[in-house]
Amino acid sequence: MARTTNSDTLPYVDSRYELGMLASQRVRDLNGGAEPVVEVGRDKLTVVALREIATGKLDVANVRHEFVQSYKDTPIADADAQSLEVESADPELREIDAELENSLMDDMPTESAEESDDTPDSNEE
Repeated sequence: MARTTNSDTLPYVDSRYELGMLASQRVRDLNGGAEPVVEVGRDKLTVVALREIATGKLDVANVRHEFVQSYKDTPIADADAQSLEVESADPELREIDAELENSLMDDMPTESAEESDDTPDSNEE
């Protein structure tokens, strides 16, 4: 495949947004030492990532999951902070957003009664 275009990747991804998201995650994976599934030659890693997606040899669902997991440590805004997020009409992107939000909520620390500063200490006067 001499040149990869957006139309080459459409059977494997739903939108150009998702293509950029998945390709950027795959480049991070390749930079981290992952084995490419296509011949690299003298191509840059961005081209290699796009070619991997376009050939269908790459497990796109796994890359999508890695992308979501990479944002699990993102700090959560205060409850009173105004959100700048825009709702997506794409059901797959909404599913990714929901998975990310659920994983962030699951990782939030919960404060037990023993650790709370509200309970009186019997040693205090």
